[in-house]
Amino acid sequence: MLRFEKMTVKAQQAVQSAQEIAARHENQQIEPVHLLASLAAQPDGVVSPLLARLGIRSEGLAQEIEREIGRLPKVQGFAQQHMGRPLNDVLEHAFHEADSFKDEYVSTEHLFLAIAGLDRDPAGQLLQRQGASHQAILRALTECAEHSASLRRIPRPPTPRWKNMRATSRNWLAGKNSIR
Repeated sequence: MLRFEKMTVKAQQAVQSAQEIAARHENQQIEPVHLLASLAAQPDGVVSPLLARLGIRSEGLAQEIEREIGRLPKVQGFAQQHMGRPLNDVLEHAFHEADSFKDEYVSTEHLFLAIAGLDRDPAGQLLQRQGASHQAILRALTECAEHSASLRRIPRPPTPRWKNMRATSRNWLAGKNSIR
């Protein structure tokens, strides 16, 4: 069962975009490769920088994804799309990934990790061939987290004195610092 409310906005957008990609390719069943296409195409998402960190060219990956989607059965004039069993497994695995990170919500990196964990699915195999194994993605995520943590430890310049004075003036004028 898809718990959409327990997904970040970006993850929700990726799932919706996967559905649109499947419809555009006349695929009645939404598969992990559609979700991978969606994640890789998110312009301000986390997957593109991860791919770059792993040394994977997004153009080459996009071409392979298109080839895989082209192999899927096409149905013209279908009434309704449905999620394939492999995509349902990916979503469930993404929730387990989020739990292992102690995250409250499933995000795009959890979805990406879940796809990479598919050994028998074309999307997972595609990532393996490109060098984006589950372990490699975990390492890249760890490196990114360590880098951003080190950036947070960089001392910030002190607040200029005039800013503090301005805030004090506003508080005094608003009656927050009354003189007794």
